Amino acid sequence: MRLNYGKTFTLGLGFFTISVVWQIYNAYMPVFYSKFVASTAMVGFLMTIDNILALTLQPVVGSLSDRTWTRFGRRLPYLLVSMPLAALFFILIPFTTGALVPLLLTSVLVNIFMASFRSPTIALMPDVTPSPLRSQANGIINLMGGVGYIIGAFGLSRLYKVAHFWPYAVASAFLIIVPLILVRTIKEPREAEGKANEGFSLIEATREVLQGREKSALFLLLAIFFWFVGYGGVEALFTKYGISVLGIDEADGALTLGFISATFLLFALPAGFIAARIGRKRSILTGIVVLTVLFAALASARSLMIVRVLFLLAGLFWAMININSYPMVADMAGVDNTGAYTSLYYVFSSLAAIAGPPLFGYLMDRFGYGTMFYWSSLFFVLAFLAMTQVRRGEARTAAVAAQAVSAD
Repeated sequence: MRLNYGKTFTLGLGFFTISVVWQIYNAYMPVFYSKFVASTAMVGFLMTIDNILALTLQPVVGSLSDRTWTRFGRRLPYLLVSMPLAALFFILIPFTTGALVPLLLTSVLVNIFMASFRSPTIALMPDVTPSPLRSQANGIINLMGGVGYIIGAFGLSRLYKVAHFWPYAVASAFLIIVPLILVRTIKEPREAEGKANEGFSLIEATREVLQGREKSALFLLLAIFFWFVGYGGVEALFTKYGISVLGIDEADGALTLGFISATFLLFALPAGFIAARIGRKRSILTGIVVLTVLFAALASARSLMIVRVLFLLAGLFWAMININSYPMVADMAGVDNTGAYTSLYYVFSSLAAIAGPPLFGYLMDRFGYGTMFYWSSLFFVLAFLAMTQVRRGEARTAAVAAQAVSAD
């Protein structure tokens, strides 16, 4: 059984487009909001709209997609409707920056329609990819997401200097073109058709995770929460840490943090192949152990060069964790409830994204900025303990996988 690279890269166009849009959105929306809102805290709150929807609308849509079947499939109808609507409102953002109410309304509508296709987009991968190949496929999809981020950050930022309209126009074009490409090239498996009306709801999936005799899914979701708190706290506050502890400026702090992203992107695909050889759980545990040690070492590092070298290594092992966790979640779900389990994955990661930065901010205010990496290491230890209780989620055998999903 071999991975269909052409189909997988095509699947990755969805995540690529999501990354392009969010890079532009996160880069410029705080600037637009700051014209009307003096409070930085309020600007920060407005920038969490996507995380709020990830906890509310996104899980509902993911679960609904499990119980949908049309001639286009289960997931693709949501992309065909929501991506063009997101494009319509995204392209309007630069024209609504003259007043707060139109800007806020447009932003909320963009977030609603982006949340309406994210879970179905991600759930497409396990739907059309055999179980033994999902880690490799997830590596490619994350690689595509990284490319989208780079294009948004370095390519479209130049267009912003030409006219504020252009980055939004290009991203909106992706939002219109990509679903058309996907619907012409991706055929969802017919096996799902007969199960569409009997698919799990999100409530049923949550009940199964919490009340089932076997707790692997619950412990995996807890591990996901812990390591995203540990990583997200560092990601959000490293620039302030760099200024206070390392004595560097904001630009050097942002550049240094990018070292993790760079090696994560380079190692996204190899991380999937490593898991195919040694197993997903072992790959994740290895990543957690090494990242815990690296963050503990970073707590005492005061040389910017050493910090950057350790960050380069951290990106490699963060890929070992992040690339292989969603395939484990997907393989704990049945064919008819992948969307619901995908939604639970994003619920726990979004909770971590909301909880991590303020929690780390409190701990750093209470115990000092120099303690940041110790707290991160603690949360990775908690993630390790949770992962030791996970008993399922490895790739199914080729024979079983072939019965569960069509490869082509």
